[in-house]
Amino acid sequence: MRERLVVIGGDAAGMSAASQARRLKDPDELEIVVFERGNFTSFSACGIPYWVAGDVAERDELVARTPEEHRSRDIDLRMRTEVVEIDVAAGRVRAHDLEPGGESWTDYDKLVIATGARPIRPPLPGIDAPGVHGVQTLDDGQALIETLERTDGKRAVVIGAGYIGVEMAEALIKRDFEVTMVNRGDEPMSTLDPDMGALVRIAMCDMGVEIVSSAEVTEIRIGADGRASAVVTSECEYPADVVVLGIGVRPETALAEAAGLPLGKHGGLLTDLAMRVRGHENIWAGGDCVEVFDLVSGLERHIALGTHANKHGQIIGSGIGGGYATFPGVVGTAVSKVCDVEVARTGLREKDARAAGLQFVTVTIESTSRSGYYPGAATMTVKMIAERRTGRLLGVQIVGREGAGKRVDIAAVALTARMTVEQMTGLDLGYAPPFSPVWDPVLVAARKAVAAVQRRG
Repeated sequence: MRERLVVIGGDAAGMSAASQARRLKDPDELEIVVFERGNFTSFSACGIPYWVAGDVAERDELVARTPEEHRSRDIDLRMRTEVVEIDVAAGRVRAHDLEPGGESWTDYDKLVIATGARPIRPPLPGIDAPGVHGVQTLDDGQALIETLERTDGKRAVVIGAGYIGVEMAEALIKRDFEVTMVNRGDEPMSTLDPDMGALVRIAMCDMGVEIVSSAEVTEIRIGADGRASAVVTSECEYPADVVVLGIGVRPETALAEAAGLPLGKHGGLLTDLAMRVRGHENIWAGGDCVEVFDLVSGLERHIALGTHANKHGQIIGSGIGGGYATFPGVVGTAVSKVCDVEVARTGLREKDARAAGLQFVTVTIESTSRSGYYPGAATMTVKMIAERRTGRLLGVQIVGREGAGKRVDIAAVALTARMTVEQMTGLDLGYAPPFSPVWDPVLVAARKAVAAVQRRG
């Protein structure tokens, strides 16, 4: 008897799940129906800042697979169709066609929820004015590019200083805009400890970005032409010809919550190791709408990254198709850049370690990306956090120029393997003067961390 799989969401997790299930089961065994409310499938949201900056020439370069390509593989993909209700008891979903209108119910035997995350858009006066842009979808990116190309002024204000905020600041600098970044926190990049975030702030200021810290936006002022003209805080007003929101995202789980499915403290769906929604045998969830297990702290977290979403989809599709796979968790690795400054982190920050009840030591070192005598050697700062008693690695943060960012992968592997900093000092890493000093910066930090652990006992 043929079963029907319904997938809500046609981006990374949803289409990876549908594609993997199709690889494992023929159409006469499994019918696959996907509902996607947007205009694109399988696209890279992470690439939007680089498209806006002009590093990526065309929008379609960010699309991994078009709706037509998915349909050619016997996937019934319904674009511009939004699921508005899940009836768990009856095993069906209600979908609304956004273009001609009308609604209909579709039964399912198996359901995948891949609704992603929604940008945080605070209820500020003027937040919906023309000239205010979020950056979540390809349509968002296209709208922003059109605004940047037709505006007469060259003043941009970015609200928020997380990954999207700093990447959009770079994109706007490359388009010759004067950029002001308004940040609630003391330092940009709250995923770093403040001392490392300060290095990012200094680098951005050197690039010409004006950073306003510890500032609460109260209003987006609208000019006589009906467009955004300034960003207002409790202390000052910053003129703007365009405003970009980079405040972050939350799990898009209103639909799941209304259906009575279990959510965690961050608002994401809770799943088991096979990505099944807890307590529901025939419902799976993956991508930015779920919470994941942190292998370092042992707590649930919400991390919106395409790498996780694609893995979730593969695992879900394998389970639905009769195979077996699990997602054990994450260590919280992320890397970004702003102009020529690379920023990376993995594991816990100091406040994360405290929240988990861990006692720890921290060390910070400065080194170079290559042997000091080799041309192009650039400085980098590495901060390492280790558990006080055991010396287990807890986290690493890196800020530096070329060659700094991807070194965080060494620490990500060490965290996954639950290595101590002493064990890390013996890692057999590649060395040649064009690539590294004799002692790689991560290992220099590990050696210093060993000494700090020994001192603290």
